[in-house]
Amino acid sequence: MNHSSTAYKESAQLLRNQLREAALDHEAFESGVAVCELDQCRATCCHDGVILSKEEAQLLSEMDDRDGIFEIEPGRFKTRTVEVEASQLPDDFPSHFPKTRCVYLDAQHRCYWQLKALGERKHPWFYKPFSCWMHPVLITRSEGRPRLTILPKAQDSGRFASYTPCGQTRSCAAPARLALKSELEMLGELAQRDFLGELNAPSF
Repeated sequence: MNHSSTAYKESAQLLRNQLREAALDHEAFESGVAVCELDQCRATCCHDGVILSKEEAQLLSEMDDRDGIFEIEPGRFKTRTVEVEASQLPDDFPSHFPKTRCVYLDAQHRCYWQLKALGERKHPWFYKPFSCWMHPVLITRSEGRPRLTILPKAQDSGRFASYTPCGQTRSCAAPARLALKSELEMLGELAQRDFLGELNAPSF
């Protein structure tokens, strides 16, 4: 990845190593998913905060004076959440999700770290934790090999990604390989691999 794209060099290297050998789930990326519309979903994917790498937690803590990060257990970190009124949530907010939101969202449901990066004329995801900007794309393992995919509800044991507006598969929506073009381009830049080209190539 371009050195100016992310603040997290160690985390980027770890992800790069996985992506370079990852299998691509072509079938999953043909599934229709909606493009993110923040004013509609109200950052549903941010309702429970986010798990952070040690590097992400350290860097964000150094820049944060709101005590927005805590250690779940030794070596595992997460952003804090606050409770919200039902009126602040979208009408289709999943009933099994806690009615909370990440402390780094503003009143318009925008990410503080993305706004900070834009204000500094950096890449919009420069400070954003990796699992935030990757959503709903995941790396799982299949037969011992990393696999870049999107989970349908039937395989989403955590009942999270596939229940968010941009993670739900929809027959009337554009294929995920198109709807998630920015995420795939960022991952491709990181891995020095053309994920979009691989996904868009004709099958024989």
